[in-house]
Amino acid sequence: MNQKYKSLLHETVSRTKTDLWNDSCSVEELTYAIEHGAVGATSNPTIVLNVLRQEMHLWKDRLNEIIEQNPDWSEVEITWKIFEEIGVKGAGLLYPVFEREKGRKGRLSIQTNPANYRNADAITKQAVHFDSLAPNVQVKIPVTKAGLKAIEDSTYQGVNINATVCFNVPQALAVAEAVEKGLERREEEGKPTEDMTPVCTIMVGRMDDWLKIQAKKKGIIVDPAVLNWAGVACMKKAYGIYQKREYRARLLAAAYRHHMHWSEFIGGDLILTIPYKWQVLFNQSDILVKERMDNPVPKVIIDSLYSQFEDFRKAYDEDGLKPEEFVTYGATARTLRGFIASYHDLQALIRDFMLPNPEV
Repeated sequence: MNQKYKSLLHETVSRTKTDLWNDSCSVEELTYAIEHGAVGATSNPTIVLNVLRQEMHLWKDRLNEIIEQNPDWSEVEITWKIFEEIGVKGAGLLYPVFEREKGRKGRLSIQTNPANYRNADAITKQAVHFDSLAPNVQVKIPVTKAGLKAIEDSTYQGVNINATVCFNVPQALAVAEAVEKGLERREEEGKPTEDMTPVCTIMVGRMDDWLKIQAKKKGIIVDPAVLNWAGVACMKKAYGIYQKREYRARLLAAAYRHHMHWSEFIGGDLILTIPYKWQVLFNQSDILVKERMDNPVPKVIIDSLYSQFEDFRKAYDEDGLKPEEFVTYGATARTLRGFIASYHDLQALIRDFMLPNPEV
């Protein structure tokens, strides 16, 4: 590593157009990420649940205070209050970056209720509310058919969205089009858009996960290394289309499983939201920091994935999935179920504070 850089990730963001986010709103983890060049962060029910478990010493007193100050609130209301405060705390850590970058970077993503994946109005209402919590909030909305409407409507209302629960090219393109419609509606009414920074996540590691599940379920024999390229292939194809069509949304890679989810994207004008443990591993590695985003995925790998996996064809082809099919795509359903389960687990944790189990 060049001695002028603190780490390999710091070198990545210093020498290329690629940005780093921390895939958590944990105070301790975000502090590390910012030191190594991070300009954003994210949260969701799973992340907030883990933050509370890891950093309860930072939140226990505040949680009890919220419960005492609101004696008629349900556990749902208490859960969302602490969820919001954890997100706002992270936004505060990033605010100096937000000011330095004049609002173009330095945002904290807060996820809307994953259980509302079918209700565009409910998603939009919560997105607008989250947008009011801090000046540097980004709002995560799932890429379902209802989510696409919420993305357009929230963008129109001035919300900086981060499309999530997104794994493939058709979803990413649908997000870009929804964002463009929202921005165009604002512009038609003379409302500003130049300060908006919409983002579309592709959960590259979860795309890999899903094809591995399919290989096992269907007995498909394939070189195991090939399966680690699925998410990379979808990201690179979507990125090329985004650049060609000059979409104003920016792509973001999430759900890390191996170093290619960093190394293959270096040099792209996109965002890498990396979990703390992977940041540490990448910084300790001997991977060379060089631009690889424009390097195509080897044709033999694409051909292998495309010929053997129907779900890769659906993910890779521009028209492989229709919006009404997004929610039933395996990776989507699996991830939504996981987020909803974490949301309920988060409520259970809050319940232990509000209504302690007398048998424990």
